[in-house]
Amino acid sequence: MSQGINLPMSDQVAHNTAQPAPSRAELSYLRRGMFEPGGKLPLFDRRGQEINPAIIQICLANKWAEHWFANPVKPDWLVCRLTQAGRDVVQHYWPVNGNED
Repeated sequence: MSQGINLPMSDQVAHNTAQPAPSRAELSYLRRGMFEPGGKLPLFDRRGQEINPAIIQICLANKWAEHWFANPVKPDWLVCRLTQAGRDVVQHYWPVNGNED
């Protein structure tokens, strides 16, 4: 289970409480899709390390991300894209103001 971002109680109540808050790592992963064509989510972090598959699985389970297509060269890679629910979560917990990276 993910650990949520600490928010004031009023912000926690305002968000859909049926879904857990994303962890910092999940939010960082999702946020990168906000600036990519089609909402493509990264396979690697900014240091070139593979994104932890557990982070991707949690985002898929919460419907913040969805499988996009299978990579024929690397079938074990999870090529995903951001869903509208994922965009909503990012905007709620870490608002995007312009083309940030």
